[in-house]
Amino acid sequence: MAGLYEKPSETYAKKRPRYPKEWFSMLAGLTAGHHRAWDAGCGSGQAAISMAEHYESVVATDVSEGQLRHAIPHPRVTYAHTPERLTEDELVALVGGEGSLDLVVVATSIHWFDLRIFYAVATRALRKPGGVLAVWGYNYDVHPFEEALQGQFYGALRPYMDPRTRLAMERYRDLPFPFEPVGVGAEGAPADMDMEVEMTLEDLKGWLMTGSVVTTAREKGAGQELEAVLRDVMKRVERQWGDQPTVPRKLVFKAFMLAGKPRLQN
Repeated sequence: MAGLYEKPSETYAKKRPRYPKEWFSMLAGLTAGHHRAWDAGCGSGQAAISMAEHYESVVATDVSEGQLRHAIPHPRVTYAHTPERLTEDELVALVGGEGSLDLVVVATSIHWFDLRIFYAVATRALRKPGGVLAVWGYNYDVHPFEEALQGQFYGALRPYMDPRTRLAMERYRDLPFPFEPVGVGAEGAPADMDMEVEMTLEDLKGWLMTGSVVTTAREKGAGQELEAVLRDVMKRVERQWGDQPTVPRKLVFKAFMLAGKPRLQN
């Protein structure tokens, strides 16, 4: 999947929404310690820099070198490339070793992971007790433009979507999550988490262009179809937006989250 985010990596860094600070305060309140955390699949570091406000050090990893080149710098965040060839033992060592992590976060990317390997690494690397894994995502369900984005845009480009993105489109309800609940969703029942974001009309268009489906559609020769769909969708959104498209307005991404701790062996 790394190639899907290599080409738009600079735009991704600029246009992807930032996560609410309150989420990280809440997660920090669930972990017993605040020494070391891991942002897995960090992209350009939107989650990592917020985690660093609560943890002494954060290791942020991604399979995409392009994303890491545009990552947001922070004195307590160390970025590292994780090529797909790394073994489970190598990943555990890279993020800090056995029982070293207070928090592991996967922001909008766990649907791309090899879950068997990732869950094994997270379980080994988290402190027991006291460590927490949190995963979250969002899709095209963005208020007040649900019909244009979730209905028209997603509907038209659905044939070009990687099958793995289905988990995100269905709000992680089918995501295996074999961790003990800590009050923020549970396997099969993620918690609803509204994400309020200030965006201009151009920001919204830029965000749409960072999706993996856009890269896939272009690679499959559907660039003209993509542009036509995007024009129609943005005209529809613009009619709803009002007469000041350059003025930011509040949008609500209808996000979802699961958090849990490793199950202790009897």
